[in-house]
Amino acid sequence: QLQVVESGGGLVQPEESLRLSCAASGFTLDYLAIAWFRQAPGKEREGVACSSTNDGSTYYHDSVKGRFTISRDNTKNVVHLQMDSLKPEDTAVYYCALGHENIPNIVQAMCLRQSGIEFWGQGAQVTVSS
Repeated sequence: QLQVVESGGGLVQPEESLRLSCAASGFTLDYLAIAWFRQAPGKEREGVACSSTNDGSTYYHDSVKGRFTISRDNTKNVVHLQMDSLKPEDTAVYYCALGHENIPNIVQAMCLRQSGIEFWGQGAQVTVSS
């Protein structure tokens, strides 16, 4: 069974941190590009962070640059999003996503055009409030 399961969401105060995790089962992350998206109430889904080992490229949305870090552990088949210095405007449902790295410019395709995506996580609620 192919599964992508997210965990780590929750309620935090501004300036605190959270780490989201996305565990893949039934397939390997070795040759997949990784990504995180988010969707706030009343807003469109946007690319937060995308990364490709094949491209040697990582993209962050300007609003999270310097605060969020995307990473992967291929031995455990897990993708992480470390979120530091959280702000109320970061409140959203966060989704991990995976895409095949043989697609040209996969990082830009995923984060800027939301294309080339093969798998989605179920979503994790992140609420930043005092």
